[in-house]
Amino acid sequence: MYKIQTFNQISDKGLLRFPRQEYLVAADVSNADAILVRSHKLGAEHINSNLKAVARAGAGTNNIPVADFTRQGVVVFNTPGANANAVKELVVCGLLMAARGVLQGVNWVNSIQREYSATELEQLIEKEKQHFRGTELAGKTIGVVGLGAIGARVADVAIQLGMKVLGYDPAISVDSAWRLANQVEKQENLTSLISRSDYVTLHMPALENTKNLIDRKIINYFKTGAVLLNFSRDTIVDTDALLEGLNIGRLASYVTDFPTREILGHPKAILMPHIGASTDEAEDNCAMMAVDQLREFLENGNIRNSVNFPNLALERSAGTNRIAIINQNVPGMLGQILSILAERDINVIDMLNKSRSDVAYNLIDIEGQPSVETLRDIKSIEHVIKVWSI
Repeated sequence: MYKIQTFNQISDKGLLRFPRQEYLVAADVSNADAILVRSHKLGAEHINSNLKAVARAGAGTNNIPVADFTRQGVVVFNTPGANANAVKELVVCGLLMAARGVLQGVNWVNSIQREYSATELEQLIEKEKQHFRGTELAGKTIGVVGLGAIGARVADVAIQLGMKVLGYDPAISVDSAWRLANQVEKQENLTSLISRSDYVTLHMPALENTKNLIDRKIINYFKTGAVLLNFSRDTIVDTDALLEGLNIGRLASYVTDFPTREILGHPKAILMPHIGASTDEAEDNCAMMAVDQLREFLENGNIRNSVNFPNLALERSAGTNRIAIINQNVPGMLGQILSILAERDINVIDMLNKSRSDVAYNLIDIEGQPSVETLRDIKSIEHVIKVWSI
């Protein structure tokens, strides 16, 4: 029986996809085969010798020490695109709030005292509504930085709103490029996109090379009165440069789902409490996708949507047994593994080997059941990290 340790509240629609007769799923499971998590911060202390995988029900993995898990041969999954529609809708909400003075108007109306008569209230509203005059999105230019699952959807809806859409993503995948609407005008660099945009929206992971991507130098390329939307992570925007841009009027507004202490209470900031993926539908989608990926890995060894291991899928043949091997990505490893199987007259039916950065992953289908001694001898090869039979 597979043991799954859960952190956070995971959607029942996801958890019910684990067959009860084959999986033990609970928060207090010990020596788990896999961990299922949302935003809980994991550490090296959560790794045990049996742990093979961690699935994050969401896109970001900044709450998981991926490098530590990789060194221990633990595959880390995320669920890209599962919450994309929820985030896209909140970005549209942010665009409209920045363009139309919605929040300011709502706050003002709620501050009106009840002693006004109906006629007086109507007159007051007609007099004061001029202070909340906004602009329309149609005809404006939006720059989308990051054209993955969320960025591409934002681009699509912006086109439907009548906006001109510029796109920039130096790391765009082939699949993302195919999904992108042909109306998106691709930019060669970030400064070109920013200098031409009335609105700039960020949709990229928090990595070392994206930290403070929007810095003081980049802020100076914004049109005067432009709006910056950040639904990625707070670390992508240099807070000091942002505040300077807002205070001098270079930026008219900053809309984000990742408030920081320094920006709290700023009159030009629209701050949300990290609710981009906080919809029933998104939580269901993320949980179901995470569970399906864990099951496919634990039951067949196949990997899809891992952030630290290569995607790999090997079709299983009837009557075969499968060995999964994780090793450091150094020359000669596959030859040593196959030599051990050959010495024991174990016939290899099919196999697949892929590497990613410093690690390699092997699936080998054999006739018969591998013995404990065979698995032990493979594990004893220098640079082999983990071996198990599926």
